[in-house]
Formats: sequence, C-alpha cells, structure tokens
Amino acid sequence: MQSEGFPPVADRSARVLILWTLPGPESLRRQQYFGQPRNAFWQIMDELFGAAPEVPYRRRLQILKENRVALWDVCESAYRAGALDGNIRGESVVVNDFKRFFRSYPRIRLICCNGLKAGQLYERRVLPSLSPRRQAIRREILPSTSPAHAAMRFDEKLRRWEIVRKEAEG
Repeated sequence: MQSEGFPPVADRSARVLILWTLPGPESLRRQQYFGQPRNAFWQIMDELFGAAPEVPYRRRLQILKENRVALWDVCESAYRAGALDGNIRGESVVVNDFKRFFRSYPRIRLICCNGLKAGQLYERRVLPSLSPRRQAIRREILPSTSPAHAAMRFDEKLRRWEIVRKEAEG
C-alpha cells in the first residue's frame, strides 16, 4: 500500500523535532499522528506535557507546539504492506523536504527519532543532503512507541523519552 506522510506540526519556537517513519493504516484512517490506540506515544506525551490521549487531537498538537516540540515523518511517501516499519520498501521511499523544514524552523536543536527505522532513514536518506550546520544537530534514537516494540516496559520508554522535555524546556 502506498502511504503518504502528514504535514509537519511545528511552531517557529520549536526546539525538538520528533520524527517517525510514516503513518500506519490506523493513523491514516484517523488522519492523526500516532492514531493507533495501542501506540504509547500519546501516553508518553501525557506524562511529559499533559497531552493525554483523551484530549482532543487538535489540542494535543497545540500542547506540543506550546512546549516547543515539533512532529513530522521522515517519509513524504513510501510503499509499505501493513503497519510495520520493516515492511517499508526502501526503493519506494520519498523523503520530506528537510532543507525547507529547517529554514522554517531554525531553532531545532534536537532530533528524536521514534524508533530505529526512523533514525536509519533519516541518517541514510536525509542527512547527506543537509548543510554541515544542519548535519550537526544532535540526534537521539528513542525506543519506538509502537505496539510492535513491546519488549521494553512503558516506564523504561518514558525514562528514555524524558530527553524531549528536558531539551524543550532548556
């Protein structure tokens, strides 16, 4: 199935960019970042910023922007069978325009990749096209919030994701 990513959620004051690979089928159906109810992303954002899954979606996005956190997908589009990142066909990946993104949101100083695949795609497909200044932006690969990454307990994931709040507040 050919999937298309969502536009970025960002404010000019954003300091942290959280990157995901590409919306899964449930997120596409709902037209929401991390729309799969079993994905722990919004539970973590609740703990960090009060953006609980029960809060209306538009308000959750506003809470993130108010806290200097941006969201985006590495991929503008790609072919993926199902929801697993491992099923993304590499040859089909079209990456988003990060040069334009960083021009529009110049205060980004930390990029947090939600899972290994997002980090790999960013490093291999985006980083080489960026200026040395943009290549130097600190990157962290955080544990995936996907329900497919159940090997790590929620409290450990949350502990690792604390970096988002610390950097956004700093």
